[in-house]
Amino acid sequence: MAAKPSIVFAHGLWADGSCFAKLIPALQAEGHQVLASQHGLDSLESDVACVTFTLNRVPGPIVLVGHSYGGTLITKAGTHERVGALVYIAALAPDENETSQQHQDQFSRTPVFDHVEIADNRVWLRSSGIADFAGDLPEAEQKLVLATGAVPVSDLFTQQAPGTAWRTKPSWFIVAANDRTVNPELERSAAKRMGAKTHEVDSSHVPMLSRPDFVLDVIRDAANSLQQ
Repeated sequence: MAAKPSIVFAHGLWADGSCFAKLIPALQAEGHQVLASQHGLDSLESDVACVTFTLNRVPGPIVLVGHSYGGTLITKAGTHERVGALVYIAALAPDENETSQQHQDQFSRTPVFDHVEIADNRVWLRSSGIADFAGDLPEAEQKLVLATGAVPVSDLFTQQAPGTAWRTKPSWFIVAANDRTVNPELERSAAKRMGAKTHEVDSSHVPMLSRPDFVLDVIRDAANSLQQ
């Protein structure tokens, strides 16, 4: 049998690559090569470059999975020749002429943004906002997410980079119906615009932590499509 597709993850804000820890062991046990890009959120260009050099480390075909702002990254980096499928998890997916902020501004502001502050030119999530980010996790897991959070430079969402992979690559989209960080209506609209195979789940912004089996099944479906 041919080797199974590789899986590469791209994290977003306030949750680093460890947010995929409930998915990676299962996928590895099933024979997939798996890597999670750990990017610094210093600039969109450098984050896309980080995802790209991560893609270079695994064989194709690749399922590229992005959470939240990671959806912007897989939209840009997913034009890579080895990427065969895209999976968006409660994610942004801007078009070529949109920044992440412009994409987000088309929909109502979500509650989490009442709980952020800018310090050292970084956008920090206050502890008071973790319930709007990961409210369906046990308290101990919420604290872990907050402690390991990835903190972006303040103008990250207004930066631009080329690439709109969902226009040419098959896509899957997990809509988090109870999301209080990325508006679920944004997620539904993005999924419809890209013609994604869409799955909706009752979860917060972090279904890969609160509903990992659901997310795994979607990733498996994308991977299986590359073996047919």
